[in-house]
Amino acid sequence: MAVLSGAELAGAFDHASDTYDHMVAASPGYHRHLRRSARRLALPARGSGRTVLDLGCGTGASAAALLRAAPLTAVTGVDASAGMLARARSKPWPGRVSFVKARVKDLAEAGPTAPYDAVFAAYLFRNVADPDAVLGRTRALLRPGGRLAVHEYALSGRAVDRAVWSAVMGAVVLPWGRRHGDASLYRHLWRSVLDFDTADAFARRLRRAGFHDVRVLPQPGWQTGITHTFLATRP
Repeated sequence: MAVLSGAELAGAFDHASDTYDHMVAASPGYHRHLRRSARRLALPARGSGRTVLDLGCGTGASAAALLRAAPLTAVTGVDASAGMLARARSKPWPGRVSFVKARVKDLAEAGPTAPYDAVFAAYLFRNVADPDAVLGRTRALLRPGGRLAVHEYALSGRAVDRAVWSAVMGAVVLPWGRRHGDASLYRHLWRSVLDFDTADAFARRLRRAGFHDVRVLPQPGWQTGITHTFLATRP
């Protein structure tokens, strides 16, 4: 089965947007792991003026994690799915949080708040057609010394981690998708993880894109070896 891409993938997320928050809330550690990755970005917990670009923001869970880590940070969330953004905008946010509908590859390299102090990207890179091009655009949007945190399903390369991922998807997530009419999206999410870079391979991709100080940090619990935080700095 081929993974989804482009407008087809955005449309699948549109369709799933009404139930997506319920699905991820049932995943043990989902929000806790996002908050861990946001803390690892090491934004100042106090003081205003910091700007963060939240790429692939979905329904706003990543923006909420960023605000939990650094409450006074200004967050700009970007996503290609109108349905997911509608869910995000329906939630209560402070005025320094905004949401923009755009594909990452279409973002201008400079804008009213660019360059950004940091970029956060959760579950984004395995869903783009050209990860290297998106990393190049991301690097351009960061100020020199700015930091990138990527929160992503990137398997360790061990057979057991592939098996655990497929077991969880087969027992919980794929049946959920069929029940709610979103089978194609969740099949895509299952396959996209198996087909994506291993954690080591994505770290090498970050270095090739010109990022320095690349670190790969695992998440705890059942997602150890499955979900990682990748930290990197624009020189």
